[in-house]
Amino acid sequence: MPEVLSQDEIDQLLTAISAGEVDTQEIHQPTDQRKIKIYDFKRPDKFSKDQIRTVSIMHETFARLTTTSLSAQLRSLVAVHVASVDQLTYEEFIRSIPNPTTLAVIDMDPLKGSAILEIDPAITFSIIDRLFGGQGEGAKFSRELTDIEQSVMEGIIVRVLGNLRESWSTVIDLRPRLGGIETNPQFAQIVPPSEMVVLVTLETKVGDVEGMMNLCIPYLTIEPIISKLSAQYWYSSVRRGTTTENLNILRERLENVGVIIKAEIGSMQLTVRDVLALRAGDIIRLDNTRVNDPMVLMIGDRKKFLCRPGVIGNKLAVQVSKKLEEIAQAEFEELTAGGEED
Repeated sequence: MPEVLSQDEIDQLLTAISAGEVDTQEIHQPTDQRKIKIYDFKRPDKFSKDQIRTVSIMHETFARLTTTSLSAQLRSLVAVHVASVDQLTYEEFIRSIPNPTTLAVIDMDPLKGSAILEIDPAITFSIIDRLFGGQGEGAKFSRELTDIEQSVMEGIIVRVLGNLRESWSTVIDLRPRLGGIETNPQFAQIVPPSEMVVLVTLETKVGDVEGMMNLCIPYLTIEPIISKLSAQYWYSSVRRGTTTENLNILRERLENVGVIIKAEIGSMQLTVRDVLALRAGDIIRLDNTRVNDPMVLMIGDRKKFLCRPGVIGNKLAVQVSKKLEEIAQAEFEELTAGGEED
């Protein structure tokens, strides 16, 4: 910040200039204050600040989705948020994580290459303890996972990868798959040690246990879409609303959603006396309903299809004949056509 002179100092400076004690050329002469930045050719920066910012925004969505899904699955208070997004060499990442730990190797289809999701041992054992009926306590000592514990963590990681796919949907239709779980960082060499990676550090809290989750994505893996990791592209994708990729993801999820379907066979009127006299085992015959009479198939509380009841084997069944919307449309067209003729 430039120094501010007081009024006395300004008067003394003007007096010195008038007396010739200070050369005015020295005052106006620009000072050479070039800012020199040290550049390390062994670890060159391959991600711009704009790209780092976009990656951070994308994984804030991932953190919110993971918070919701883990809270529901563990039935405990879970908090996940992005602590930092940095670029470093893969060797520096491997040296910064404990041994043993939980390392999930992720296939980033359709991108070539893999990524790594590292979960702190304290968080890992807190999740396992919670799923096994405990209070969610962390590990009291460092050890490797048993086969049963590893199988449990595979289910957790698969659910987390679903959140990763959704958070990347505005950039690419990512289909991450769990390739395997390692406990020794030295056995998870997915890229050369000197290769640059982007490291997303997520602060995670499960109950009272705090730890870190690290998502390591090599530059070679996301190089084909590096141009899309810009704020302008990301915001334009969000502004476009529902893209084709989002519709496909939504359609896949809706296909497995259960819907209540009701079939109204017939109706009749009863007096209050008859209703009060009904007992378990009584049979009510609908005399005005035959097997071939049309009936209405309802989805929720909405009448949707016109059907005919029948029997297949020894079970009742219905055959969908037509949509009620089509019947209403045909009646409307017939009515309007008749009006025009008149």
